[in-house]
Amino acid sequence: GLFVTDYFTRTPRKLSPFRSFASIELFHFHIPEDTVIAVWNLITFKEQGGTFGDQCPDRSITVYFRSGAPSVINPLHTHFPRDTAVPGSFALTLTWTLPNRTTGVFNVTSPLPGDWFLAAHLPKDEGKISVKGLYEECQYLFQPQLIVQRLVNIAVLYPGHVTEQSMAPHNRSCLYKVFVPSYTSRVLVEVLRCRGAEGCPLWLRVRAKAPPLHNSTALDCREHTPCQLAQDLPFWQHWYYVLVEKHPGVPGTISFQVTVQLTDCSRPSLARPPFLPSSASMNMPHSFGSAGGLALGDSPPPTSPNDTKHPVPISVTSHTGEQCWPVRPTLRNELDTFSVHFYIFFGPNVSVPPDRPAVFVINLLPVLDSGGVLNVELRLNVSSLCGENVTVFGCLNHEVPLTSGDNTSVTCETESLAGFLLSVNATASLSRLRIPYPQTGSWYLSLRSLCATEHGFEPCTNVTAEVYLRAYLSPCINDCGIYGQCKLLRTNNYLYAACECKAGWNGWGCTDNAEAFSYGFQLLSTLLLCLSNVMFVPPVAIAVRSHYLLEAAVYIFTMFFSTFYHACDQPGIVVFCIMEYDVLQFCDFLGSLMSVWVTVIAMARLQPIVKQASVLYLLGAMLLSMALQMDRHGLWNLLGPSLFALGIMAVAWTARTIRRRHCYPPTWKRWAFYLCPGALIAAAAVLLYAFVETEENYFYIHSIWHLLIAGSVGFLLPPRAKPSRSLGPLPRRKGCGYQLCVNEQEELGLVDPAVASINSICTS
Repeated sequence: GLFVTDYFTRTPRKLSPFRSFASIELFHFHIPEDTVIAVWNLITFKEQGGTFGDQCPDRSITVYFRSGAPSVINPLHTHFPRDTAVPGSFALTLTWTLPNRTTGVFNVTSPLPGDWFLAAHLPKDEGKISVKGLYEECQYLFQPQLIVQRLVNIAVLYPGHVTEQSMAPHNRSCLYKVFVPSYTSRVLVEVLRCRGAEGCPLWLRVRAKAPPLHNSTALDCREHTPCQLAQDLPFWQHWYYVLVEKHPGVPGTISFQVTVQLTDCSRPSLARPPFLPSSASMNMPHSFGSAGGLALGDSPPPTSPNDTKHPVPISVTSHTGEQCWPVRPTLRNELDTFSVHFYIFFGPNVSVPPDRPAVFVINLLPVLDSGGVLNVELRLNVSSLCGENVTVFGCLNHEVPLTSGDNTSVTCETESLAGFLLSVNATASLSRLRIPYPQTGSWYLSLRSLCATEHGFEPCTNVTAEVYLRAYLSPCINDCGIYGQCKLLRTNNYLYAACECKAGWNGWGCTDNAEAFSYGFQLLSTLLLCLSNVMFVPPVAIAVRSHYLLEAAVYIFTMFFSTFYHACDQPGIVVFCIMEYDVLQFCDFLGSLMSVWVTVIAMARLQPIVKQASVLYLLGAMLLSMALQMDRHGLWNLLGPSLFALGIMAVAWTARTIRRRHCYPPTWKRWAFYLCPGALIAAAAVLLYAFVETEENYFYIHSIWHLLIAGSVGFLLPPRAKPSRSLGPLPRRKGCGYQLCVNEQEELGLVDPAVASINSICTS
């Protein structure tokens, strides 16, 4: 055949260490129909500071592949919530072959058409809290590329028609496809009139949705006469591919005929004309009465086969022959993103008669609904059993309804199909099923009631069970509980939801408490982070005693908002918020930086030089507010104003040193007992904050940070000299001019006014 090659690529993205599904990078691809091979080229490279990261460590990268919906991954091997079905996916781990670049290849032969999703992440790290901008971070960028090769002009088989084919010696196989419509109960493929070789050396393979593989359903025509391959309960509204393959080593040309027969359950035989069923056959609750005013057991009049009121049936093969049951649709009610309820007409109570199943269809929209969680809940009305030992079984299958034809055993699996089983009885009257990231399309729920006997399950007699059925789509499982947050994420134009757990809880629904923080630990950590701010009380007292009222106000502001910010920032249930989280965080960061600013400006002693020193305080508040608004966690946006304040202090101290021709402050006691200890304490606090703090030790390391910063302020805050009471008012020269008074005690930076004599010099 003729092959066409298509190329698809995605923009490189930065990978993150795995913490939850919210930390992965998701890529969305679409594979066209008739694709025979898909090749993903997985490119990964390192970057550091805008250049290639040759010095970055090699970290393995895990990539997951899944068709139809995102992969449900569990690299940390945590526990899933109860009643949760985990669909499978492919996984691939990339290793580094070059210092800064590696490439991996993932081939899929005859992939399923439609949506494919790739998820990639780095391994979990130690949880170090790094300061943004402190050093050049190693970035691992991942870029997937897709190359598909598809066949064009594949021969189409029409049901009931015979297709002639001759296979030349240089050809090994012939590929066909046939479309299977809805309500098809069986597909039968047959090879006829095989000529040109002895014994018809052909293989017949059939597969749904994509060309057959080596492990697809196959039949050796040399060993089976006639060469017929049947597929019961085929997928509806899909292409089925038929591959006729020649045995290796067979010379010459082989001619044969291929035909396909489809069994349509929606067309009953003439002996059983279609009719409008009663309320029992429509599986309506008894409280709604009968349809069309007919009593239960009455025979309604027959209608024409083309009657629009005729229910849509499905096929169930049993030992009594082929039977058809109606499929009841559901009403879709969209409340929000991934918040959809599926209502049943004349529901939510459903009657399950003893002699037939009740079948419902749930339609999930392509792409839009695959990023949530499909929830199905069954609740049995025990009073409707009339004392019988009845069990209601439910089979949830994708794209085709499945009901067991064997009355002695109930299963939701066949050779080609696999579904999810639910069951309720008088002992366990409630059953739930959750499917994260379900595949889109039609999901069929088949309910059947059986009675338990000594020989197994058998059909019940005269007992109609009533079941409460609830089906809905939610963003996350149980909204991630009290120890998680359900986040709505986006990759390009695709939306999906995932839980982000806290307080040591893990798992897909934040239900794994293997590493969870106890309530006592949460309370202790909250008290440590909040009460450590009480260390600001001594600096406030020192500032008030030295008449630094503005500085004292800033320290009180910092102490207040830091306390309540950390009370609101806790990951567990010991949380107390007096304002919005963002407001508390901004005020905490602003107060911390303003404390540094006003302390350094006070140390510079600019009042005798700059008459309006409050201008610098106002300027600092505006600059810090702007920096926090730009990037609250950026290093230089926060460090810049602090360095500017230190520069002002250094210029002021240098000017005094040059003018007085000795070091300022001039006393060794000030350096030994105040400045050096305060600087060392502040440096230790910065080192702890920048290099030691991790997610595990955050509670006590950050509390120590509070204690050290507040303690350093108490040491670094300069004293303010009190004027001597023995001095009278200074004489003032009459006329125009001004007086500049210099207090030598203040120049020396002394604490006690009695240490040195006061010599005030006034000049005009």
